[in-house]
Amino acid sequence: MVMKYFPVGKLDYRLLERFLNSYPITDPRVIVGPRIGEDAAVIDCGEKYLVAKSDPVTFTTHRIGWYTVNVNANDVATKGATPKWFLATLLLPEGKTNRKLVTQIFNDITKSTQKLNITLCGGHTEISYKIDRPMVIGHMLGEVERDKLIINSEAKPGDDLLLTKGIAIEGTAIIAREKSALIRKKFGERFLKRAQAFIDRPGLSVVADALLANTVAGIHAMHDPTEGGLSTGILELTKVSETGAIIHAEKIPCYEETEQICKLFNIHPLGLIASGALLIALDPTDTKEVVAILAKQGIACTQIGKLTKKGEGLKLVTGGKPKKMPLFQTDEITKVL
Repeated sequence: MVMKYFPVGKLDYRLLERFLNSYPITDPRVIVGPRIGEDAAVIDCGEKYLVAKSDPVTFTTHRIGWYTVNVNANDVATKGATPKWFLATLLLPEGKTNRKLVTQIFNDITKSTQKLNITLCGGHTEISYKIDRPMVIGHMLGEVERDKLIINSEAKPGDDLLLTKGIAIEGTAIIAREKSALIRKKFGERFLKRAQAFIDRPGLSVVADALLANTVAGIHAMHDPTEGGLSTGILELTKVSETGAIIHAEKIPCYEETEQICKLFNIHPLGLIASGALLIALDPTDTKEVVAILAKQGIACTQIGKLTKKGEGLKLVTGGKPKKMPLFQTDEITKVL
């Protein structure tokens, strides 16, 4: 009998859901436990809720400390919380680790935590056997007022779905860095530099997006689509809220650099790692206000669809015709790297 091994990327959500559902939460102070579609755990600590998140960075080594701080801060912010404290576990490769590498990772962590007013308060470092590149696992803690907590299971049919900035920002930046020679040859140096700079402009952080949006009372859910792209992010949100969704393809914001890189490598932008965009579900009467609040701070925000009843499934409307939304068991970036 040949054993079947799982592909690179997230565990199949059905298998993960089975494991999570079998694990009892015995502490009543755990307000939000491990669930598909909830970006972070929430613990009752008295006057405020503590929000906790752990996430690694594995697809890239360039500015890995910076990536790790930001992707963890994003997930804490989706609960309406302000990221406050960061811990990092650094696993470094045997035979490849020197002072320059360690200094760069720590500099990246320091600069990114300072920019977000986060305190680096602990962690672990080691040079590990049989790994071929540095890996950083981040652990972020934050706080939120009790009446400002966002729980994604509270999203409901009829909610508008908004997306800030555009899709596949992180994927665009990583591919531009890892496949620079081919992209430079095809599109030129200026195009390459723009795409590589996506981690800063438009940027991977959605902390400001989330905290600004949460000043409006009608926010029901906020989700940070990452591995598996926007399609997986929508799937996760609908799973936890027991809804469906109808998305209009022509309304999904996609940068020119992202479109061209996806065409070059024959990959689908909806399945490409998508940190940098924030998915928001909210009462339709509050959509204009949220869009306006974000616009004042230079953050683009677009209505891309609506949540529907669970039985209606996930639909993508292209050219006026609704079809099943494409889903991606493995992130599209794995076809390139």
